[in-house]
Amino acid sequence: MKRDRISVLLIDNHPVVLDGLKAVLETFDHIEVVGTASLAQIGLEVGRRTLPQVTLMDINMPKLSGIDAIELFRRELPETRIVMLSMHDSREYISSSIMRGAVGYILKDVSTDEVVCAIETVAAGGTYFSSGVHDILVADKVQKEADPLTPRERRILGLIVAGRSNREIAEELEITPATAETHRKNLKKKLGIATTASLIRYALDHGIATTAL
Repeated sequence: MKRDRISVLLIDNHPVVLDGLKAVLETFDHIEVVGTASLAQIGLEVGRRTLPQVTLMDINMPKLSGIDAIELFRRELPETRIVMLSMHDSREYISSSIMRGAVGYILKDVSTDEVVCAIETVAAGGTYFSSGVHDILVADKVQKEADPLTPRERRILGLIVAGRSNREIAEELEITPATAETHRKNLKKKLGIATTASLIRYALDHGIATTAL
């Protein structure tokens, strides 16, 4: 059965990578490289003309990084699915890419088959992260599930356990009492807890009372 063709835009400021990737992808009948660019700004212009289904974009580029360009693409080309290309499995790069709207992140040393798999997956509406990237995402998810609170939230909870009022918390953190009250409410909402007594019990059960101050 003949598969529908997937239009792809390639953006990378390394000519060898750009040309090599284009040449390889063009050997697949169901993939059509509709444009290439060496800069994100130029890629956006090409994208406006070609309306690609999938955009593969390098992260480290001059003038405008791939991560910063994601929001521009999402605003001006909302139908294109963005997959980031990188040599780095950096948590910061990965999380920033996802937060700004990328649906895939693959390392440049993956096989051609994996690149094609990523293109097919995101074109079909899914997300794709190469194996090393996926391991980092899983580890981060486990960590967040184990401790859903940020360091600042843990400190605020510790102050609550210590019996500090909103005014005292505000003085300690150099915020307003109203903001301190908002933090208190947000903690209850985030943890699914209704009362301050239950907040204190949660803190004691998780060892926060003795470590946050």
